[in-house]
Amino acid sequence: MLIGHIKEIVRHPVKSFHGERVNKTKVMAYGLYGDRSHAFLDKKRPGKFLTITQFPGMVRYKARFAGEESMTRYPRVEITTPAGKVFNWGDEDLIKDIENRANREVASIVYTPEQVPLGAIEEEHIQLVTDASVEKLQEIWGKSVNYRRFRPNLLISLKDKIPFIEEEWFGKKIKIGKQVEIELKRHCERCMIITVDPNHAERDPSLLKTVVKERNNHFGVYASVIKTGDIQVGDEVFLMD
Repeated sequence: MLIGHIKEIVRHPVKSFHGERVNKTKVMAYGLYGDRSHAFLDKKRPGKFLTITQFPGMVRYKARFAGEESMTRYPRVEITTPAGKVFNWGDEDLIKDIENRANREVASIVYTPEQVPLGAIEEEHIQLVTDASVEKLQEIWGKSVNYRRFRPNLLISLKDKIPFIEEEWFGKKIKIGKQVEIELKRHCERCMIITVDPNHAERDPSLLKTVVKERNNHFGVYASVIKTGDIQVGDEVFLMD
């Protein structure tokens, strides 16, 4: 059954940085190619990643892969700081910039293109939201909602604009384009990260309070990859029996 199409694809080459919209990408066994493949470790919390929770300003750093996807090595990761400076991943000046702004020491880590562990993504392989649900949440909250507050990988434009219909598909598979299949697993429980505006890092706690009160702290759904392949914006999305 046709349920809609892919409106936007977003991957985050660097965990907790502003992600990049792409027209097409590969879906790997772990999720979108290179998603959360580069990260910073927080030396204040051994073994833990530095995230927006500790340093909300991370959302203002923009990261993108500057080149074609490759299975042998990542394209160059280009990062633009809030001040407009451009660095490549691994640049010592970038690490100093992060440390100065976050007021803590960090170390960098990179996973291979073939395998990004679930620890970097922290939940399932892919997170998705639908346009109807975003529009309904905007109505409930009473303010404009930038869906990227929720840091999903896929924004699906539904054929029938039924808010939160995706929550009725847990345990079912959806097919994207001609190759990719994913299984919808469960709700995405939200945290303070959604209170941080992805454009300027200002916080509005009322959004999280609204999601907790009106949506039992659920917005968006997690999915696991069943079949890998290529996807692109505009691909049709089918709910499978």
